[in-house]
Amino acid sequence: MSKDDFKTVVEEIKNSKYYKKPLGFGICRVDMGQLDSTKVLQATYPLINWCENYGSAAVLLDALHKSGCDLDLSSSELICDITLDVLQRALYTFEPYLEEAYGDAHKNIQTVATLYDIIKNDGSRPGEYRAVFIFEDSACISVEATYLKLYALSQSKVKLRSICLDGAFGALPNVAWCAGEPVELEWLRANEIELKLTNSYPHIDFVDKFPRLLQHIIPSDNTRILETSKVRFGAQLAAGTTVMPGASYINFNAGTTGVSMVEGRISSSAIVGDGSDVGGGASILGVLSGTDGNPISIGKNCLLGANSVCGIPLGDGCIIDAGIAILEGTKIGVCTSELLKIKEANPKVELNGDLFRAKELAGLNGIHFRQDSLTGEIIALRSKREIRLNQDLH
Repeated sequence: MSKDDFKTVVEEIKNSKYYKKPLGFGICRVDMGQLDSTKVLQATYPLINWCENYGSAAVLLDALHKSGCDLDLSSSELICDITLDVLQRALYTFEPYLEEAYGDAHKNIQTVATLYDIIKNDGSRPGEYRAVFIFEDSACISVEATYLKLYALSQSKVKLRSICLDGAFGALPNVAWCAGEPVELEWLRANEIELKLTNSYPHIDFVDKFPRLLQHIIPSDNTRILETSKVRFGAQLAAGTTVMPGASYINFNAGTTGVSMVEGRISSSAIVGDGSDVGGGASILGVLSGTDGNPISIGKNCLLGANSVCGIPLGDGCIIDAGIAILEGTKIGVCTSELLKIKEANPKVELNGDLFRAKELAGLNGIHFRQDSLTGEIIALRSKREIRLNQDLH
């Protein structure tokens, strides 16, 4: 088969009744329950595809179909076991590209070829490897598809807050994580006496539905995470982000869009812009913690002082001083001279008066939120500082 023949075959598959254009797809290895061998605890993908590589998707669907898999394309998700026969059929179609399979251009073929060698030489347990397709961005149903979406976020295949994660908490089981491996809590309870009497009770690092980012994702060379527990899988870190230990934390579907210093908490759905600094113990509220469901974005070159709380979106070049909370309902005093300067920096915004709810100042550029040390009043000034991160640290 030539490469032109391959293209013809792919087009024929795409026109068949057992092909549907996927939103995302990949091959994963699954960890099953120790007590319930049908329960999926975790799915690990060496490679995921999102809105790309439809030819590889067609070949994989064709191989699954010819191997007798029931391809129900009416659901938003499709999960099929990968067998040696499926891999053989896929490799036969991929034959024109096999010699190039270990280059960056053909990672899907490399995945199929590598897995074929693994199963042929070492075997596999039933259902250990699975092909997963997502056809619609709807609520998560399976563990496998939920993990595929979390990979898409953490590998920056999709933008933060751009895909549906409804149902993720229901789909993922709560497990004990031991050296990166998931263990059923039910199995621990059922075997607790024997495990403890034989001194074989495992060292449990944490208990959660989500693993840690570094269990699945290799970060960029200039990204630093100084403590693995500080970043949850499904977070997205732009290259150059530094996450310090201590009070820092980044939840899933949250993260940074550029070089950032994180020493505080970035809650779920919160996004921090390029050049910004989340100071020690500072908190950016999530959609479930005081923002009336409004996700918070922090602009470029902002500074959240130590132990401050940010409950509104910020534009570029903003500062919240250490120790103060800016929530949607916080009353903010602005004197006439500073209001004029703020309006100059935000010419499209209509602002009148000398007292505002913080929500009215949300998303504006160049505002410095402070507390008057004599009166205790929270005030807003036109920021005079340009926030610059230490380039040597990023």
